[in-house]
Amino acid sequence: MDLIFGTWHWSISGFLIGMIMLLLTYFGKSFGMSSNLRTMCSMAGAGKFSDFFKMDWREQKWSLAVVLGAIVGGFIAYHFISNGTGVNLNTDTISQLQTLGIDAPNGKLMPNAIFSVETLQSPKGFTILMLGGLLIGFGTRYAGGCTSGHAISGLSNFQLPSLVAVIGFFIGGLAMAHFILPIIFKTT
Repeated sequence: MDLIFGTWHWSISGFLIGMIMLLLTYFGKSFGMSSNLRTMCSMAGAGKFSDFFKMDWREQKWSLAVVLGAIVGGFIAYHFISNGTGVNLNTDTISQLQTLGIDAPNGKLMPNAIFSVETLQSPKGFTILMLGGLLIGFGTRYAGGCTSGHAISGLSNFQLPSLVAVIGFFIGGLAMAHFILPIIFKTT
């Protein structure tokens, strides 16, 4: 029962992701989340306002199952498969976060200092959210895909641009965690 109601070993997820990638490759499809936003915008009629969204979204509707699966799977995992212990962080990580003024999640999925309604309503929190969203959107478009598309689909298909993008994602993540985030949270 620990396998169902506890933390799963990484090899189980890795195996399942590999099997999904084999199926997608067999059917001539690729995996990624950011392309779903374009599909949803095209479905909603954004093609009337921008040529970028003028596409036949019906050809991509299969990929919306990925979004639905992520939402439903997350709901099931949290509400029915979780053992209730929440997120257990390393004590070193907790102390590093506390030096930035970020509270430990204490079993929650996200700390309130970053992900709360009060933070969103503050000018600083709202600005960080908007800039972060714009940078993610620009970066996804500039890189030709998101982290899941490049790291899972692109690397499994031995695409050199995906390798370059994934290296860039890691460098950007390290720079954010070690240099930019401390600056953001030390300024009030």
